Amino acid sequence: MLYSLRKIKMKKIYFIALLGLSAIWSSCGRSAGGELVGVRSKKLKTQHIPLGMVYIPAGTFVMGQTDQDITFAQIAQNKQVTVQAFYMDQTEITNSEYRQFVNWVRDSIAITNYLNMDPQFIMKTKGATTAGAPKYIDWKKVGNGSKIWSNKKGGQATANKLQGMYYQGDDKIFDRNEVDVRLLKYNFAIMNLREAANARGDMSRKRSDAILRDTVAIYPDTLVWLADFAYAQNEPMTQGYFSHPAFDNYPVVGVTWRQARAFTVWRTRFYEGYAQARKMPVNSRLPYQLPTEAQFEYAARGGRVGNDYPWGGPYIRNAKGCLLANFKPGRGNYIDDGGAFTVNVKSYFPNDYGLYNMAGNVAEWTSSSFDESASTFVHDMNPTFNYEAKSNDPEVLKRKTVRGGSWKDIGYFLQNSTRAFEYQDTAKSYIGFRCITVFPGRDIKDKG
Repeated sequence: MLYSLRKIKMKKIYFIALLGLSAIWSSCGRSAGGELVGVRSKKLKTQHIPLGMVYIPAGTFVMGQTDQDITFAQIAQNKQVTVQAFYMDQTEITNSEYRQFVNWVRDSIAITNYLNMDPQFIMKTKGATTAGAPKYIDWKKVGNGSKIWSNKKGGQATANKLQGMYYQGDDKIFDRNEVDVRLLKYNFAIMNLREAANARGDMSRKRSDAILRDTVAIYPDTLVWLADFAYAQNEPMTQGYFSHPAFDNYPVVGVTWRQARAFTVWRTRFYEGYAQARKMPVNSRLPYQLPTEAQFEYAARGGRVGNDYPWGGPYIRNAKGCLLANFKPGRGNYIDDGGAFTVNVKSYFPNDYGLYNMAGNVAEWTSSSFDESASTFVHDMNPTFNYEAKSNDPEVLKRKTVRGGSWKDIGYFLQNSTRAFEYQDTAKSYIGFRCITVFPGRDIKDKG
């Protein structure tokens, strides 16, 4: 009996020794012998679809007006192009989602500039006590911001410090404390990769020359409901559209192109913070962006060939006579499609990719600059025309392409191929946006 126990113990020792040797041999095989073995990156599951987005597979399509459109056939030629795979928001960005951005900026300004980095909202990190060590806001402690803006539980001292964020003097109404939205500015810096590519090889250029810095006032212009329409009684929309819970799931409007881009930068940084907290690679998800003009049209077509509208057919009504989008029917029977203004972002049926309101409801900003002849000179692989307009540039260089048509447009603007533009610093009651992020790989089904 004792002999058999010893035998079993010896077998275990031999087995453990073999495991150790095999581990040493395998590690030597990866690094020894002067052979090229490469640097392995941490494995990432690229098949994970971001929340609220859908996967758009890579493909080729004919971009541009249909042959029957004689009016624009001379200035907007068809072009066969290829687009790589990407994720796209299933719906337009809602008031609720954009308000998350606004509240984040509001709270970060309050903590940084007015509460002097109050320790109760600061993340505890190694070396934080060292003089000059960077401090970071702990958003878990901030939560929905109620700890900052509520006067309950002895928060009067905090409330007193925040008085500078409210409208002052004659700007106040009924002595109410209302946040001065002019203070809500988002500062960011991103690499202008196109500028960097144009300057490559020029040793006199610095890296900073290719860094784009911007400061954007991010609160939506709620007065667009009055400014866009003369002699229209739209005061209720001005007062409630962005702030009232009834409109939470309606598309945000009154947002300029620059504000929409600022949102994509914030959304990217917001996810990067989450990734870092969980020790994931920062580039585990590629940056959020506005879709290019080609990406928008390709996604709107839903994988169909030659279709006039996102739902596939050549008509704006279905077989039962029901309108398929939110636009301006006839001579102004706005309510005929179910909504006088904008409607819930999940109204009507989605297209074959699962995207809602790619036509109608609100027109949408794209990242592409507008040029009437762009189809003649853009590339046929991931085509786009970009120009970073400066403040002193002529207005014609500040035009950005808008796609999809809106609640106040006639049916022509709902066509997949119809192009329109607006100036990048202009906000409208009928223009919103959605985001994309390029798929990091060839195909979501590719196991690599």
